[in-house]
Amino acid sequence: MSNRLYGYADPLAIRAGEAVEFMLSAEVAAEAEIRLVRLIHGDRHPAGPGFVEEEVDAGLPARVSIVPQATRRGAFATVPGGRAALADLRAGAIHAFICPSRPGLGEQAIAGCWDEAAAKGYVLLVDGDGALRLRLGDGERRTELALSRRLAPGCWYFVTAHWDADAGTAGLRQFGCIDRWNSRIGPVAPYDYDDAADHEGGIAFRASPSAGFLIAGLRSAEGGATACYNGKIDRIGVQRGLLDPAAIAAIRAGGMPPADGIVTYWDTSAGYSDDGIGDVIRDTGPLGLDAVGVNRPVRGMKGWNWKGKADSFRLDPGQYGGIAFHEDALIDCGWTPTVRLETSRELRSGAYALRVRSNGVEDHVPFFVRAAVPKAPIAVLMPTFTYLAYANEHLAFEAPIAQAICANTPVVGEQDLHWSADAPFGLSTYDVHSDGAGVCYSSWRRPILNMRPGYRMPATGVAWAFPADLSLIWWLERAGYDYEIVTDHDLHREGAAALAPYRAVLTGTHPEYYSERMLDGTEDYLTGGGRLLYLGGNGYYWVTGLREDEPWCIEVRKLESGSRAWQAEPGEGYLACTGERSGLWRVRGRAPQKLVGLGFTTEGMDESRPFERLPDSFDPAMAWIFAGIGADEPIGDFGLALGGASGIEMDRYDLALGTPPHARLLAASFGHSDNYPLVSEDIGYAFPGRGGSQDPQVRGDMSYFTTPNGGAVFAAGSIAWSQALPCFDGQNNVARIMRNVLDAFLGDGPLPA
Repeated sequence: MSNRLYGYADPLAIRAGEAVEFMLSAEVAAEAEIRLVRLIHGDRHPAGPGFVEEEVDAGLPARVSIVPQATRRGAFATVPGGRAALADLRAGAIHAFICPSRPGLGEQAIAGCWDEAAAKGYVLLVDGDGALRLRLGDGERRTELALSRRLAPGCWYFVTAHWDADAGTAGLRQFGCIDRWNSRIGPVAPYDYDDAADHEGGIAFRASPSAGFLIAGLRSAEGGATACYNGKIDRIGVQRGLLDPAAIAAIRAGGMPPADGIVTYWDTSAGYSDDGIGDVIRDTGPLGLDAVGVNRPVRGMKGWNWKGKADSFRLDPGQYGGIAFHEDALIDCGWTPTVRLETSRELRSGAYALRVRSNGVEDHVPFFVRAAVPKAPIAVLMPTFTYLAYANEHLAFEAPIAQAICANTPVVGEQDLHWSADAPFGLSTYDVHSDGAGVCYSSWRRPILNMRPGYRMPATGVAWAFPADLSLIWWLERAGYDYEIVTDHDLHREGAAALAPYRAVLTGTHPEYYSERMLDGTEDYLTGGGRLLYLGGNGYYWVTGLREDEPWCIEVRKLESGSRAWQAEPGEGYLACTGERSGLWRVRGRAPQKLVGLGFTTEGMDESRPFERLPDSFDPAMAWIFAGIGADEPIGDFGLALGGASGIEMDRYDLALGTPPHARLLAASFGHSDNYPLVSEDIGYAFPGRGGSQDPQVRGDMSYFTTPNGGAVFAAGSIAWSQALPCFDGQNNVARIMRNVLDAFLGDGPLPA
């Protein structure tokens, strides 16, 4: 078997003159040839130009050594300080509210100061049978105390354990906290949640200060965590001495533990603001031993005391102490850089990759370069938020849903099978964690195996997202246009200023994930006279955010509306990184029609269709767009994406959703199959007849309208549009319309008509 190569670039996008680092890993240590290449086209479809790259001299070494690098998966929290105070407790207690999501899935540590190698310390955990367990050790012996009643998944408990090494005693307690609102099941289920166990006659205990205290995991030899916990933890503390029944009852009721015995009390509901919350879990005890989340434990989650009325942590942070941990979470691989590239300010803006070759194996690690000083008249806005949202998605391997949506059998390769088996580099926002909870975070600090030139999405059989967007890059090169690259991250950071230098801005095929700053920046660019070619489908759809100081990680939560692979639990729809409600922009009053004239209406993956001209296209004022196009000529009855220019995901003109009243509806695609259903957000009542053969809203539209100060928007609402451009060596009617519009948009004077 060949030696697989993996890598990622950090940052994902730079300005010419800045540096980028490449973190590379191999299954077996190897020497590799590396070369900087500019990516021109990445789809090997026989109807297109094939794989096209351009080697670039960049001062990199010709060869590098690549060694295996460990990836540390699993969300947990570590306490950087106070090891002695937390470890050296000959008589102590630990208490927490917990809501386990997968009890019985092996051992899962709740919290403790335990050294597995030395077998010393203490840890409270959920054992392999799904029961609460206390483990103590002195380096030679262990004391294990377990309850007999298995924890119920999705239900809240108050749990506490205590030990006294001098008295030789230990105890373990669990109490159900089920009410009308907070758990998967309610009070009508006759379930007995409470349990207790005590031990006398000596215990094994010795402190291990070197172990450190972890929440939701046990420290591994590599510095990460093992036995990671799945579920929520709310308000957790460590006490000196034992907790008497009165103290336990008070904490269970929401009170504080006895002040004179507090070592730590992590108030997981503390630290919220209107702008969200970070990874620091505050210790409100006397030592201030804050815990720090690793791999982004999910905040903004309901706690044990949620009462249903406050549906956001902004309304009552005290009800949002729940922190969700997942064993398969991954935000940052934490690999060591293998090579660093210092770029020249003269380096041409573009989509680049570090090409890595070793013993017949090749990989491309992509990144983007923005111009040091903008000079070109055209910007291609690469949808990096969308690339992250789909990073390493596994929908193709969920055969029932993939085949139903795509109307074809997934076609997978050896690499797909390898990395899908155990998701070594994390999941996408289209996947769920092992406990069924939706994945709301995605990061570029890991190999993104489906963000590679030449990659084809197994579920659809076509290039998707980044590889698809390279078709637009190839056409601009072939047609001789001077362009530069700007990314979503640039637009989020700078707003309209990122687009202002450009006479025309072209989107990628699928700009689906947008932050408020990105929407505002695009709108400000258009109202200021900017000109935009919206060349995608399902754009401006999901409310997406990121922390100001951590651009590598996006957050999105899928709510009650929209085409979604999962749905957030009630009360958990607000972004922890920004404090705003996630879900669809349309639901928040900013439907994409208000911005670009079109909005998502259907998706299907069996075939794409051509556009047909509509009456508005024959108005003499629109003749310049269709110069050289026949009246009855199908526009795009070809394409690398399922054989047509309108397909996969498509958008429609809709005055009721905010399409500007003066917008022209120029063309549309018709005759789509019933595999193209109307989107769920448009369906109030479910009934037959919402597919492409019956519902007139199932189509892809082409529109045009002007904006203030000489600006304009041309929109071809289809993911497949740009993938038709390379056909026939770029000499086709889709390309002709693109030239007509782009040339007019680049002109110095007013737009035609």
